[in-house]
Amino acid sequence: MDTFLVLTPGSFTTVQDKGRFGYQHLGIPISGALDTYAYRIANLLVGNPEDSAVLEITVVGPHLAFMKEADVALTGAEMEMTLNFKPVESWRSIRVEPGDMLNITTLKSGCRGYLAVTGGLAVPKVTGSRSTYVGGKLGGYKGRLLKKGDIIQSDQGSLLDSPRQLPESWIPRYFEENLLRAIPGPQDDFFDEGLEMLFTSEFTVTAKADRMGYRLQGPAIRHKHNVKKSIISEPTIPGGIQIPADNQPIILLVEQTVGGYTKIATIISTDISKIAQIIPGNTIRFQKVDLDTGHAIYMENERMIRQISNLFSSQ
Repeated sequence: MDTFLVLTPGSFTTVQDKGRFGYQHLGIPISGALDTYAYRIANLLVGNPEDSAVLEITVVGPHLAFMKEADVALTGAEMEMTLNFKPVESWRSIRVEPGDMLNITTLKSGCRGYLAVTGGLAVPKVTGSRSTYVGGKLGGYKGRLLKKGDIIQSDQGSLLDSPRQLPESWIPRYFEENLLRAIPGPQDDFFDEGLEMLFTSEFTVTAKADRMGYRLQGPAIRHKHNVKKSIISEPTIPGGIQIPADNQPIILLVEQTVGGYTKIATIISTDISKIAQIIPGNTIRFQKVDLDTGHAIYMENERMIRQISNLFSSQ
């Protein structure tokens, strides 16, 4: 059923779900929501399965006219939002009726917001996912960004018996200075002083920052003198930190499948959600952790989301 009409699309608004797995060997990246925490909570707030498709909104949000009754929730970046020109808050469910207009505008902090709608957005699955890969014109709504005049449908879902709101203690805050936890490797043996430099320096996010990756600017991260600066191209994962010939780090994200530069370290998966909310001009420091610590942080994050899910299901 038609759910909303796009009056204005925002700066970079796409349909995303948990991602597209198993096709990287064909050059098709994972895609999916960059901030998986905000994405999953948005779905829980409206009673959807956690992996339902949502809108991922970057910097400037869309203006939508709803065509049916639904519950909606905006999470992630702090953005001003109005329903029929009256301010409404994020990180909680909001009931909309046919003819209502939802407008998501000024960014206050963070970078990406996630708008979930009852039932999840109903675009066709491509290779098992509804996520948009804009570079390949694949998935999502016609393989592209939303445009003015698009009409988006949603799957059948049940309206909530009562509104849901995420407790304040579970709402993340976004800052200009950021600490990302990373595990050395897989090519950390190509570096000596460079590895120490990575974990003791501050880097600035450049304007070259998108869903493929973030280029950083800071002290030079130099290789050992007796090693090559590139390797035979190999598969990459989100969070890998490449060091190209200019000695400036690149954080790889969800629209990359292979790379031929050495990867000095890998950011833990839980902190990819932090990267999703960083904008050009913000700064990053890296904290060295080991694999066991990374696993423990992941399990704690999953425990927290299960606790949130149980809280909502008991209401």
